[in-house]
Amino acid sequence: MTFSRNTFTKPRIAAAAVVLAAGLTLTACAGGTGSGAPTGSGHDAGTHQQGQSAAAHNEADAGFAQAMIVHHQQALDMSESMLGKKDLPQSVMDLAQRIKDAQGPEIATMTAWLKAWNEPVEMAAGHAGHSMEGMLSEEELAALNAAQGKEAARMFLTQMIAHHEGAVSMAKDQTANGKDASAVKLATVIVTAQQAEIKEMQELLATLG
Repeated sequence: MTFSRNTFTKPRIAAAAVVLAAGLTLTACAGGTGSGAPTGSGHDAGTHQQGQSAAAHNEADAGFAQAMIVHHQQALDMSESMLGKKDLPQSVMDLAQRIKDAQGPEIATMTAWLKAWNEPVEMAAGHAGHSMEGMLSEEELAALNAAQGKEAARMFLTQMIAHHEGAVSMAKDQTANGKDASAVKLATVIVTAQQAEIKEMQELLATLG
C-alpha cells in the first residue's frame, strides 16, 4: 500500500499543537507558584512585595494586620516606657525588652504585607485603636509613664497581661477566618508566644506581692 507525503501531515500538526498547548499550561502553572503569599518574617515580606497577588488574601487578613499593627505599637510604647525607668526589677526589664524585640519586626512584616496586598496600612476611619480588646486608654498610659519602681512593674505586668489577652483573641480570630497562609502562621505564633508570656507575667506579678 502506498502513502503520500501528506497522509500524516494533519495528524502530526494536531499532535504538535496538543503538546505545545500542554507545555504552555504547565509553564503557566509553574509561574503562578512563584508569587504566593508573603512569608512570616519582615525581611522576606519586604523581598516578596513585588508581584504579590491581591487575591492571595481576604478581608480578615487585612483587618488582622491593620489592627495588630496598632495593638503591637502600644505594646512597644509600654515596653519602652519600662526600659526608661530606674529601680525596676531586672526580670521585668528583660521581659519589656523581649516584647519590644519581638513585636517591632512583626509590625514591619505586617506593614509590608498590607502594601503588597494594596491595602491601606492604617485602620479605616471609625475603628479607633483604643476600642480593641486589651488596649490602654490615654489616662492609663499616662499613669504607667508616671509610675516608678515596683509600682510601675506591677502596673506594667497587670496591663500587659490584659493587652496580651486581647492580642491572643485577635490572633485566634485570624487563624479561624484568615486566608493568607503566612498571616495565619504569624497569628499562630502570636497565640503561642503571648500565652507563654501571660503565664510568665502572672508568675512575676506574684513575686512582687
